[in-house]
Amino acid sequence: MFRFSVRFAFLAACALELPLSMAAAADDPQIARGEYLVTVGGCNDCHTPGYFFGKPDTERFLGGSDVGFEIPGQGVFVGRNITPDKETGIGSWTREQIVTALQSGQRPDGRVLAPIMPWHAFAQLTDEDVTSIAAFLQSLKPVTNQVPGPFKPGEKVSTFLFRIMPPGETAASAPN
Repeated sequence: MFRFSVRFAFLAACALELPLSMAAAADDPQIARGEYLVTVGGCNDCHTPGYFFGKPDTERFLGGSDVGFEIPGQGVFVGRNITPDKETGIGSWTREQIVTALQSGQRPDGRVLAPIMPWHAFAQLTDEDVTSIAAFLQSLKPVTNQVPGPFKPGEKVSTFLFRIMPPGETAASAPN
């Protein structure tokens, strides 16, 4: 009886530690599909702090990057917070608005997604798949993380960045 009680207590403790997305995914096949697609789509890469430094901050999963991409003539773009936080993420977006952004590159405020965002690839997904991604994103724990930018060409940047340069250009020297 003691063994059973210990095992039961261990299993209960483990269940309480499951992230919201995993617990929800176990109950909802649509959310589970969305989690799978977000994982294989590499959304974590550009939208989780620390990822580009080799130490993704799992407490702020998809809460916005700390590294931007500089695109010549367009500026610097940092992966946004795509958790359902209403102030710093996509928490005020409807599921339909998330789907539209993923399929057309158009944000609810009319702005076009940054050129580095591969929405053209996401536009090839089925309606069911892109809706599953939206459902998964809405199921996440909200993360409060205001991401800097976007920065216009010539503006001072407050984050690390990857520089994308045309062939023949010279890499910038490292700052002192």
